[in-house]
Amino acid sequence: MIYIYNDYGGTHTTSLAAAYHLKQLPQSERKLTKEEILNVNYFNKLTKEDFGKLILHGIDEEGHSVYTIGRKRNKYVVPALKEMILLLQEKFKFDEKIVFSNTSPTVPFSMSMGGFFSRGLKIDFIGVPLLVTGAKQCCDNIYRLVENTKEIGRTTYGENIIVLENKMYK
Repeated sequence: MIYIYNDYGGTHTTSLAAAYHLKQLPQSERKLTKEEILNVNYFNKLTKEDFGKLILHGIDEEGHSVYTIGRKRNKYVVPALKEMILLLQEKFKFDEKIVFSNTSPTVPFSMSMGGFFSRGLKIDFIGVPLLVTGAKQCCDNIYRLVENTKEIGRTTYGENIIVLENKMYK
């Protein structure tokens, strides 16, 4: 199975989701510390050149690959990837289950502003504290989103491509 966490930038909530999934963060709904947040791989590290790239974060305890992707405002990225995967599955007869999980519904306003200042304007002294505040606000939602994503991946049968919009986290 392949898990792909996606959102606008692919560097904040997706990185946290990948870290939770790979058990690189505490497996609970407790608030993360500033140090835990800033030490997450790729957190606030990606640039505009990384948009649209699938980034491998690691292999989980069950042997499943965990990726992230930043899709900007383009609502067609995930559907296009789904269609490409369907084409490849048909042509090459592979049946790897792929789960796309949208982390955007977990993003608080402070994280959006932090990303704008830090990644967009390169003003880290304003952006990074806002990102940390935002990450602390939403880390429990991200943890639950990841647990739900993994459960759906384990228990959904008959579908090789699952797209989770995760609207329940808004």
